[in-house]
Amino acid sequence: MADGSGVLSIEAIVARYGVAAIALGAGLEGETAVVTGGILAHQGLVGWPAALIAAAIGSFLADQIFFTVGRRSRDGRWVGKLKKRRVYARVTRLMERYPVGFIFAFRFLYGLRTISPVAIGTSQVSTRLFVAVNAASAACWASIFVGIGYLFGEAFQELAARYRPSLRHILMAAALVMVAAAIGWGVRALWQRYRDPNEQA
Repeated sequence: MADGSGVLSIEAIVARYGVAAIALGAGLEGETAVVTGGILAHQGLVGWPAALIAAAIGSFLADQIFFTVGRRSRDGRWVGKLKKRRVYARVTRLMERYPVGFIFAFRFLYGLRTISPVAIGTSQVSTRLFVAVNAASAACWASIFVGIGYLFGEAFQELAARYRPSLRHILMAAALVMVAAAIGWGVRALWQRYRDPNEQA
């Protein structure tokens, strides 16, 4: 499950290291690793409950770390650089208007995944509230993307089987990215329409 250069695909890494790779991928990479975990669960290489739990834990812990950085390093250099970015002001406005809704939704919004928990950490949102909503959001996010991989695993396998084995991991990664991007953009569009209905007039 490696290409000619010996570089392992995401699928091969998850298959080799199991739920630990799913958890790490959920925190560092995102949807592609989690959907791949669902595909491998469909293949019986990992259990789907274990894949789901690992994805939820990985995503939850990553965002808790970023939140803690924001909370403890509000005046730090790295956080200071983030505050100068235009997207930081946008995140702050959304968070102030819809604190619970935004905490739940930010991991689904393209381009806001890393900066959002840091910004929330610098705000007045309590740690207890963030932990509770972050946990619920991580569980929902993991269920959706592991479910995509599990439910459509057969289709991904059939599509990949039509191509040479050396191209299999490239094809699968491209398919997963397209699915994740489509869902991410759809959620983002719905969120923007919901957050300010007056803009639609």
